[in-house]
Amino acid sequence: MEPRASILVVEDEGKILTALKDFLDFHGFKVTEAVDGLEAERLVAKELFDLILLDLMLPKISGEQLCRQWRQEGLQTPIIMLTAKGQEKEKVAGLDLGADDYITKPFSLEELLARINAVLRRTDPARAVGQTFKFADLDVDIAALKVRRKGKEIEITKREAGIIQYFAANPNRVISREELYREVWEDTLTDLETRTTDMHIAKLRSKIERDVNDPQIIKTVRGAGYKYEK
Repeated sequence: MEPRASILVVEDEGKILTALKDFLDFHGFKVTEAVDGLEAERLVAKELFDLILLDLMLPKISGEQLCRQWRQEGLQTPIIMLTAKGQEKEKVAGLDLGADDYITKPFSLEELLARINAVLRRTDPARAVGQTFKFADLDVDIAALKVRRKGKEIEITKREAGIIQYFAANPNRVISREELYREVWEDTLTDLETRTTDMHIAKLRSKIERDVNDPQIIKTVRGAGYKYEK
C-alpha cells in the first residue's frame, strides 16, 4: 500500500518523537524525523514533504524561526505547530507566522490525526475531492481527463483538470489569480502571467459552462478573482 502522505516530524523530545513516529507509521504515513531546527532546515531544503509537524521549542533553530523563514522563502507545505505553550497569544503568534494549525501538549494522538487529515484535505485538492467527483452538474474523472454532463463526454487538459480540482476542493470562497496560479501551476504569478489564468479559465468555461457570457459554475468576482459556489 502506498503511504498516505509524507510527514516531517520535528521534535527534540525522544519519547514524544518515537510515539509520533510509531503512531503515524501505523496509520500509513511516511515519516521522516528531525531532532533539531538545523536538521529540519536541511531536510526541507532537499526533500518535499506533504506536511510538517513542528515543535516550537527546538535546539539550534527554533520552530518559530523556521516557520517564519520557510514562509518568507515561499514554502507552501502545511505546518502544524506542536508546543507546550497554551496561552492564546502563543497560538495567535504561531498562526501569524504562517502555521496552518496549532496543537498544545499534551495532546491526544487521535486529535492530532484528525488535525493532520483536516489540514491535508484543506491544502491538497486531490485528497479533498479525490480523482472522481461531482462539480456542479458535471461528473469529473481527473485520471481520464474527462468530464460528463448527462452522458455527454467532454475532454479536458491536465491543467484544466487541476483548475477544476482546486475549485472543487475550495468551494464558496474567492480564489485570486495569484492563488490559483501558485497552487495549480505551482509557481509564483508575475504580471506577464496574469493573463495566463484568465485564458485558461476562459477556455475551460467554453467547455463546461452552458453560457460562457453568463458563467454559473466558475464565477468572476470583479477585482478579486473567481469563485465556485457549491
